[in-house]
Amino acid sequence: MAVSKRVGLATAVVALTLTLPGAAGAAGRSTWGRAELLKFAALPAATFVPGSEPSGSSLGSAPINGITPPFADQPVQGFSGVLRNTDGTFDVLSDNGFGNKANSADFVLRIQRIAPDDGKNVVDVVGGINLTDPFGKVPFPLTRADRVLTGADFDVESITRSADGTYWLGDEFGPFLLHFDRSGRLLQAPVPLPGVFAPENPGRGANPANLASSKGFEGMAQSPDGRTLYPLLEGTVTGDPAGTLRLHEFDIRTNTYTGRRWTYTLDSPAHAIGDAVMVDRDRFLIIERDNGQGETAKVKKIYLADKRDRNRDGLVDKTLVADLMDIANPRHVGGFGDTFTFPFQTIEDVVILDDRTLAVLNDNNFPSSSGRTSGQPDNNEFIVIKLARHLDADKRILRRY
Repeated sequence: MAVSKRVGLATAVVALTLTLPGAAGAAGRSTWGRAELLKFAALPAATFVPGSEPSGSSLGSAPINGITPPFADQPVQGFSGVLRNTDGTFDVLSDNGFGNKANSADFVLRIQRIAPDDGKNVVDVVGGINLTDPFGKVPFPLTRADRVLTGADFDVESITRSADGTYWLGDEFGPFLLHFDRSGRLLQAPVPLPGVFAPENPGRGANPANLASSKGFEGMAQSPDGRTLYPLLEGTVTGDPAGTLRLHEFDIRTNTYTGRRWTYTLDSPAHAIGDAVMVDRDRFLIIERDNGQGETAKVKKIYLADKRDRNRDGLVDKTLVADLMDIANPRHVGGFGDTFTFPFQTIEDVVILDDRTLAVLNDNNFPSSSGRTSGQPDNNEFIVIKLARHLDADKRILRRY
């Protein structure tokens, strides 16, 4: 087949571009240089909310990574979303508890407030709020009569906060959007995603599930003007190409989905996303990971994703900005060597600190994950990394909140 000179020239230009240092990876996507570790802190795995309720009764009584359930209190664990506060603290979202609907009925859904002290390499827990439904907004039966929400009611995995202090959370069991006030009280009925049903969705009736279990809204970003949410599914909807994830647009003012959506494609259908936050009106930071931990962890990456689709392939464009398995550590921060790795099964938290600096946290799946040291439960680690380039982020994002 004949090839026009114009097409041939374009191909040559692309080929030349891919040979430039740091220009692209194997998939032809651009790649920044190595990120550098600036700070490290950790919250011990066996950290519990003082004076809270017992938990873990459905985990059995055999030790898991040396930890024997059940527990006298609620563990501070499972960080699946993070927000920066103006006083140096962070709000972190604990997910549904112990991994699924069946074993998490005694785990109280909660937003924890933490304060990393990188000088001592520790994280302090300084407060938090339980999530509740005192106004009866949830239309289906809850686990508890007092309407305190549990991991058997929702699997909350992503979090944003509006200027009025209210929280929007993304859930995987619906998938639903959940709107809470600053005290953790649900303000309205869960907002379903039209046409998409997880197996755990209590309102799907005769509608077949078209999304795998625990594959709902893993990431959710908020626009710089605070008017729009962009929830990102973790799993592929039945009928969509393997490894493609739907990124939706939700108008907060009208409380409705706009009908606009984009497609984020995983590097492998076996991968998953961990979080999504906005950089400006068009770009996102998205964590993409494999399911490995420790020695089997290979892919733990942060991409800069652009929904403008510059190459017109119908997919969100991706630029690798940080490989979390290859972070430069020339100052040996945290007592680690020249190369720092973040080898956790689930890395589900990223937040922008300034135009070149990110905080990244893991979900330690307490007590089940052991990515840092085999046979020992993972701590909740809090790292700060410096990117090789500036993000050129929207100033409103950098000021939030």
